[in-house]
Order: sequence, then C-alpha cells, then structure tokens
Amino acid sequence: MTANSLPNSQPNSSLEPFELNDAQDGIYNFFMDILQKWHPEDVLLEFQRLFIDCLKSAIILESSPGIYGYFSHKDEHEFRHTLKRCCYILINNWETSRQYQYIQELISIFSNYQPKKTYDCPRKLKIYRSWLENFINSKDYQELKLFADRHDLTSNDSWVNRYSSFLFYAQSLDFDNPQEQQEAARKIAKKLKDKFKFDLAMYTARSQSNHEVNKRHQNPSSLGDEVLRLIKAIVIKKGVFSYENIANIFVNQTQNIPFEEFKHSLLKYLIFSIERPKFVETLQSKLSVKLLPWKDEHNQKQITGDLFLRTCNRVLDFLTTENREEPAPLFVLLLSQGHPLTLVIVLLKIILVSKNSRSHLEMRIADLIRFYENYPEKECSFFINFLEIFNITFAIYADNVEYNLIPAKPGTYSTDEVHPQFNPDAYHIFSQLKFNVQS
Repeated sequence: MTANSLPNSQPNSSLEPFELNDAQDGIYNFFMDILQKWHPEDVLLEFQRLFIDCLKSAIILESSPGIYGYFSHKDEHEFRHTLKRCCYILINNWETSRQYQYIQELISIFSNYQPKKTYDCPRKLKIYRSWLENFINSKDYQELKLFADRHDLTSNDSWVNRYSSFLFYAQSLDFDNPQEQQEAARKIAKKLKDKFKFDLAMYTARSQSNHEVNKRHQNPSSLGDEVLRLIKAIVIKKGVFSYENIANIFVNQTQNIPFEEFKHSLLKYLIFSIERPKFVETLQSKLSVKLLPWKDEHNQKQITGDLFLRTCNRVLDFLTTENREEPAPLFVLLLSQGHPLTLVIVLLKIILVSKNSRSHLEMRIADLIRFYENYPEKECSFFINFLEIFNITFAIYADNVEYNLIPAKPGTYSTDEVHPQFNPDAYHIFSQLKFNVQS
C-alpha cells in the first residue's frame, strides 16, 4: 500500500471548503487504515514523507507535494488542524497498544527537523516551511510533546512532569483540540490521577509497618515522611464537623435566597472554621472587594443553579488566576503568608458545594503550571509545595479511597472530635481503596 490511497491532489490546487473537508477526512482515514496494516516504523516513514520530506526542495514539492497539495497559501489554520489530528490518531493507537517508543519517534521527527535557510526559494515553499516551523514553536507542539516526555526516561526530569495530569486534563477540556487529542489526554490524566491515589494509599498503609517487605511502596509526593503528618491533619477534619457536612449545610441554607445575600453567605462559609486569623483577615478583606460588586445587577434576583456555578467558578479565578496568564494577586498574597494547606482547604470547600467546578479549578491549576514552568524548581518551591498539598488533599477526599485515623493508645481522642491539642503522632493512618486502580 502506498500514499496513492490518499485523496487525489494536484500541486498548486486550491480546494473549496467542502472539498477540503472531504480531503481531510480522506487523510485521517488513510492513517487509520495504515495503522492497522503497516508496521509502526513504516507508518512513521510515511508520515515523515508526507509532512516533512516534501519540503526539502521546490523540485520535490512540485512533484510530490505530500499533504501540502491540499492547501492554498491561506490555509495555515486548516493545515495545523490536519497535522495535529493526524498526530493524535497515531498517538491514540500507540497509547492503547502501549507502543510508547513510537510516540517518542513521532516527536523526534519534529525535533530533528532543520529547515534550510535559503532566501531564493519559491514563495510557496517558504510559506509551507513557515507553517511547519510555526507549529514546532507553538503551544500545540508543546502539548504534543507532553505525550512523549512522560515515557522518556533519559530526558531531564523537569518538575513540571510530576504534575502533568493537570496539563493533560486541560487538553481534554479544550474543545478547540481534535477529538483524538481530547480522548488521549483524558485517558492519560485519569490514569495518572488514579495512580497517584493508589500509590499514596499504599504508601500510607504500609509506611507505619515495621516489616521491611511493607516498605517497598514509595512516597508519590516530594514531601518526604512529613506527608504522613499532613494526611493526619487533613483526615482529622473528616468527622462530625467535616468539611462535607458543613458544605451540605451551606447548600441547604442558601436555597432560593437573593444573589447579594448568597455572596455574603459564601464569604462566611469559606472562612468558617479557618483557625488562622491573619489568613482569614486577608481572605475576607481582599475577596469581598472582588466578589461583592461582581454581577451586582443580579443582586435582587433569586440564586439559580447556573448563577451558583458561575459564582463559584469566579471565586476560583480570584483565588488562582483571573486572566489565565499569571497568578491572581490574592493567590500570591495568600501563599506568601506561608499556609498553602489553608488555601487548598478553601479551594476544597468550594468544590464540595459545587462539584461541577472541579474541572474549572483544574484548568486554572494547569494555567498556573504553565506560568511557573519556565522557573527553576528552587525559585517556585512555594508553588510546588502548594501543588503537592493540593494533590494529597484532593486524593484524600476522592470518592474511591477512604482514610481513617486509629488511636495508637487507648484514651486518645477519636477523629470525630475536633480537639485543639491534636497530636498526629498519637494516631496511625488506615487507608482503603474502594476499587482496583490500574497503574
């Protein structure tokens, strides 16, 4: 089988929109077909021939235009979409079959591309080369590269790779991405999150055993053994006065009230039971300035489900990033006070009353990661610490895992009692998975 199975194209042709759509479908079907019949190495060679080799010279482009024969010089957006979707058709197939090395080889086709700096080449060749170079220098390519980096054990382990589940999840929610990209990203994000929950539960369950055989499970966080004390501090709040119970009370008490009253109630709910006065003062003063004037034209209207969700999402913006490009001032200010767990608990409280806001929050976390990713690990250690605590807290509050504290000695306060002199060393942690997680 050869590339003749592609739809017919002529050099310098300019297709009508409906013809281009048909041609693109033919290209996608071609790659799906050869994935089933050809060896992966041959698929990669064909991909390189159609997208890369035809740009080596004007003579080759004229005689064998590859994919470019379908596009006029105005179709860069359509070309980018076609290239991305072809890549993710291959990636989805090789992810499913666990042939991860071919995903890395696909990325290397782009990373090894070195365009010739010829100034007298035809305009059309310059345009098509610029399309490819623009793609390699784009956010689209960085998202593509993420699929290969997670399997590349020889590359420098950037701190960002430890939190790639957020980046994959953000890709899965971006409807501008091809369906294949969304699907592949969604699967990987879920796999990474489930693995973290599984590893944390196993580490927690085995870490307090004296048997050497039970110490094989590694700590999935970067917090060291301090993670056990952190988990105990979080789990102690899962008794009668748990955040879940307080959230249920808030939801029930704010049914059918005016929007203005709801905003005041939400502020009170977020600071309720927070035991750090300076944090509470900062959060209340700064957030009220942002929230109370927001959508004030609806103040006298009854709160609706849609307005409830939009308000919770907007508060999440105020607490993370308002423009999706840089951290919100309140995020930086609250973390600078040195209490990342308290900020994470506030974010958790929002999700407990608005579960549909979870995807919005994770998108904002991904935005923050993209902002900090160019900083050395030491320079953004405060943010990394926040991410670790965020992951651990939300793993503890996951639906498919249960954590409990067991008193180490008789007479110790139970976890249903909120006691100011709580001593984490007086408890052992018991963790239980409610289903088997595939690693």
